[in-house]
Amino acid sequence: MISPLYSATQSAVSHLFLVSSSQKMAHPHPVKVIDHFRVSPPLGSVPTTSLPLTFFDFPWLLCRPMERLFFYEFPYPTLYLTNNILPILKNSLSLTLQHFFPLASNLMCPPSPQKPYILYKDGDSIPFTVVESMLDFDQLIGDHAGVDLRELQCFVPKWPPTRVTSDDTRVVPLLALQVAVFPNSGICIGAKFCHVVADGMAFSHFMKSWASIFRSREDIACLEKSMLPSHDRSGIKDPLGLESIFTKDWWNWASSWDYDLGSTYDDQLRDKVGVTFTIGQTHMERLKDLVSIKCMENYPGQVHVSTFVVACAFTWVNMIKSQEKDASDLLDNDKVYYFVFPADCRHRPEVKLPATYFGNCLAVCYVPAKKSELLGENGIIMAAREIGKKVKELESGVFVGAEKWISKWKEVSEQGRLVTVAGSPKLRAYDTDFGWGRPKKTEVPHIYASGSFHLCECRDGGGGVEIGLALPQDQMDVFSGIFEQGKQNLI
Repeated sequence: MISPLYSATQSAVSHLFLVSSSQKMAHPHPVKVIDHFRVSPPLGSVPTTSLPLTFFDFPWLLCRPMERLFFYEFPYPTLYLTNNILPILKNSLSLTLQHFFPLASNLMCPPSPQKPYILYKDGDSIPFTVVESMLDFDQLIGDHAGVDLRELQCFVPKWPPTRVTSDDTRVVPLLALQVAVFPNSGICIGAKFCHVVADGMAFSHFMKSWASIFRSREDIACLEKSMLPSHDRSGIKDPLGLESIFTKDWWNWASSWDYDLGSTYDDQLRDKVGVTFTIGQTHMERLKDLVSIKCMENYPGQVHVSTFVVACAFTWVNMIKSQEKDASDLLDNDKVYYFVFPADCRHRPEVKLPATYFGNCLAVCYVPAKKSELLGENGIIMAAREIGKKVKELESGVFVGAEKWISKWKEVSEQGRLVTVAGSPKLRAYDTDFGWGRPKKTEVPHIYASGSFHLCECRDGGGGVEIGLALPQDQMDVFSGIFEQGKQNLI
């Protein structure tokens, strides 16, 4: 159901600089709001439903909202969008939300000692905004400098405010959507969602389902039964009592948690340069072969080498090198750095959830390493070995050390020596096709403020990867130089 709220008029390895410090604008480029709606599942299609949070959800209560932008070629005027595309886009979204109703729900956070939970009531809806931008679409997604990172925030939906009920329960929205049209050139679908309702796998499932229903012109039968999301949480067992541990951890932090999840990132983005690096398939295979050979020479034993492992090791080490003014300084060589990555657990034997499970099903994996090891001659090799070892350990049990998923995060994040990765090539973000072809570019703007990086498959479908990150200009200059040297070493 849609209700109007208000209406208003390469080479295998390459890098893309999105902005230079001398070109940054004082303020983000404004967009013109065309329309604003609230979209809900069809009335009466979903009963009032309460979903308890599982121990997989609790770690993400502390996470800022996820942001994802999909840019598509769209050579039509704004009027064509509003008259021909928008009605189908909204109706197909409503039909999709019928199956993905948790996204239209609210996160209910009652006072302690009660636990947070997700609640859907008939008529619950999400904000859906339509805007027009006069920015140069090709420049925004192109392979050259000139875009202020803060401009990307113009294409991220505004987050609705949190409400507080008479019994002091905080009601937190879980999803906002926005469509931006670049007249006669492009369109951007932007999403902002609370991680506690869905991980990357679940949200990708939602976006691809929406795209499928839109392409079929609102034929919901296009979603085969095997593709429908599963909301059954009864299969999640908790033999270690993780929910009790995480509930205590949550309440230890809840007093300082910012329920206003709509804060902007202007201050964090002000002096940063955003870059998307692309490693093509040929060079990625050479890099994997090099890591495999070096690991066997220096670290005898079974080694897990994959595209994910190698890309993360390469990025982690180079980010640290870019931050170290003097790599030869021995005073703090024993300082420990951490790399953290989430691992999907749906297929793990101790979990056994369907691939279509909608929610969070991630293990939080911590990889420690000393500065001297990471900055040494074989830093990338060592990092790949340690990350690969952690991936391999998941085969022996995803819950080893799970009781520290939250407390460990607090410990290492306060040290300021933490790098995390968002996304994975397995999510196939560039397969999200609304009928306008593959996205010309996807962006994950929230990572630019957090100091993490984003990893996804190559937009050209050639089997490589894209690595997106943001650093201060001087650090990015170093990172870019290291990346180019890595390219030369693989020739």
